[in-house]
Amino acid sequence: MSDVLQQVRDLQSEDLGAAETLLLGFMQRELPFDITSIELRPSAVSLNSFNGFMHLADGTKYFFKSHTETDTVIEEYYNAEMLAKAGYNVIQPIYRSEEPGKQMLVYEVIDDLSVFDVAWTIENNQSDLLDVLTGAQNRSDDRLLQHYQNTLIWQTAEEAAQSPVHQLFHHRLVRGRLMRFYGDIAHASSDIPIQLPGMTSTMGEVAGVKWVINGQQYEETLADIVSRANKLLEPAQEGSAVIGHGDAHNGNVFLKEHPQPPTLLYFDPAFAGHHHPLLDLTKPLFHNVFAMWMYHPQVKDAQTHITITRDGDTWIVEHDYHLPEVRHIFLKSKSDRVLQPIVHMLTQKNWLPADWRAYLKSALMCCPLLTMNLADNNRFPPGISLLGLSMAVEMGSESQGTRSLIDQTLDEVEASLSTT
Repeated sequence: MSDVLQQVRDLQSEDLGAAETLLLGFMQRELPFDITSIELRPSAVSLNSFNGFMHLADGTKYFFKSHTETDTVIEEYYNAEMLAKAGYNVIQPIYRSEEPGKQMLVYEVIDDLSVFDVAWTIENNQSDLLDVLTGAQNRSDDRLLQHYQNTLIWQTAEEAAQSPVHQLFHHRLVRGRLMRFYGDIAHASSDIPIQLPGMTSTMGEVAGVKWVINGQQYEETLADIVSRANKLLEPAQEGSAVIGHGDAHNGNVFLKEHPQPPTLLYFDPAFAGHHHPLLDLTKPLFHNVFAMWMYHPQVKDAQTHITITRDGDTWIVEHDYHLPEVRHIFLKSKSDRVLQPIVHMLTQKNWLPADWRAYLKSALMCCPLLTMNLADNNRFPPGISLLGLSMAVEMGSESQGTRSLIDQTLDEVEASLSTT
């Protein structure tokens, strides 16, 4: 991965002009376009990427995006053609660079808003598009299930190991990011400090305690959860696979209101390929539903009251972070229209592993824990760091007593299996 692209990603929020100057020189050297200027567009949703517009000498304007994934190990990065051939409504880039350190996609300019932006305006009562978005999401998820049905295959362990999607999950656990963020928390051994409400702790201590979160009791520590995920998410496993986008969170999907009926349009398939359908659903299930604290930490910190109490080796967390209606719509659509039907389909083929639920929850856990560094208190206020850790526990472990929302959702999926 080029240091330049990582510098641009990090610099854009601190010194936009310097970031644009740095990137312009890089793009003029590396891209086959007569580029005269660029405009970066820093966005809350672009946590490990950057995008913007480039202007050419002949007056043409293009949109570009680069996914600056640290610890990249797979070279063949972009697979828009594979998605298009499978029937996905996906934007085809006019240019792509797949060389490590120079990953870049260039598109015709699209004027539609991303679903991330539309949903955020709805959440903040600044838009009346809830019904429009709901209809488009439902239709898109119905099509997604069809794509899964049409492309479902059995994959060998060797084939599975090559899927780019593992960069979002297992590779982040074992190829540097987990250790870089938190130290050796798989063994509850780390002196990396983290600021939490009313206290300073270490990630070693955080990883070794048990949790009670809004009445949900968890018997496993974060160290237990991470250790299990290391094993369950091992890429080299034979099993079912579909052609999927891999990273279809709302920042990578546009809402096209015209022509009617409104539709969703995918782009930036950096992790597309053949992979397990549960991995394909992980990013949208978490990021589109639970993760606004990650994208707007200061806003959500001001809106959220969260406390922590120590009771021996247990931390008791209480918070009032809630999900607006639009977030429940995303969860219901994905669960009812895609997750439940594909689990049924795999069951009928005897392709559903007994530990499918733990597998999915392990992948979900990676989203709050490893997308960004929760111990970085320059980015996250102490309350949001604690909220993120709490969500990592909720996603990765089974709640006892009071059931978490993700466990309620998966309970419904499991209950539906017993009725068929």
